[in-house]
Amino acid sequence: MCCFAQPVLSVTDTNLFARLTETGTQFLAYQMKFSSKQQNAMILPLPVENPSAEDGVRFISLKKYKDFFKDLNNGFPYKEPPGVNRFAARESRFVDQKLVVHDIGDFIASFVPTINDFSRLDSQFVIPKESWNKISGYSDFGFAVFQLKKLSGTTHPMAMEFKTRHKDEIFFPTVHIHDGQVHKREKFDHTLYLQSKEFDERVGQYRNRHLTDSNTGFVRSKNRANRFCKVEKSSGLITGKQLVHRIEMKGVFQNKDVVASLSGGPFKFSGLSFGKYWPMLPFASCVAGLAWIFNRREELQLKNKT
Repeated sequence: MCCFAQPVLSVTDTNLFARLTETGTQFLAYQMKFSSKQQNAMILPLPVENPSAEDGVRFISLKKYKDFFKDLNNGFPYKEPPGVNRFAARESRFVDQKLVVHDIGDFIASFVPTINDFSRLDSQFVIPKESWNKISGYSDFGFAVFQLKKLSGTTHPMAMEFKTRHKDEIFFPTVHIHDGQVHKREKFDHTLYLQSKEFDERVGQYRNRHLTDSNTGFVRSKNRANRFCKVEKSSGLITGKQLVHRIEMKGVFQNKDVVASLSGGPFKFSGLSFGKYWPMLPFASCVAGLAWIFNRREELQLKNKT
């Protein structure tokens, strides 16, 4: 997810974690490395249950757990691959007032219940409604806004819990909006993590950190989370009794949010299955590239002979 209110110089090494709870909420954590010339804000669209009020999101500080994603990644040990709390649901009565702000470590956070409530934020931390209108499907979303206290660096994870309308799907905000511009495809440098008992029940044995499970489309961790995460420091985001499932999105993809279904077949994104055939895609690209080189060489040789 790279929705910034102001122009940004760079955004890399993006990590997201998500988990549904039995009470109908979703946990979400987000971390990135960024650089900006001016004060900026990261904006995360959320599929909140409507109607939603200002307290529809519970912000969580992970300032004391900066290694949250580093620990998650430790659940996927390297091995050389073979071959290549409750939330109020009422209409806001404070339309003309400024939104409540929360001081959360490296951020000043606010929840924007509807797209029309952006008018209640400082304009420099707002993506105009016109930009959101360029992408369908956000008219009934809520938005978490994190005003960044720094101009560059790696933030500690932004984290929250919200009442979600998706009962059997996990939502990752990955759509890109830079300087009000929306493109059909964007460059991604994302790693997505999730926990789900449904995935745990379907998944096969751990094989390799690079190999996806054909039943889920994600790579499963070798052990349950309590073996490699500091569960007690995660403020409830991580459950120690479940596995962690991971997928990497490196390259150019369709510019949209990722929604992972907890039922059905393996996860798919932009028409490509991140299942058992995903490790073969780089190989196929190399083969295609070599074929082009050989064909081009033959063309030049023939041209020189004539």
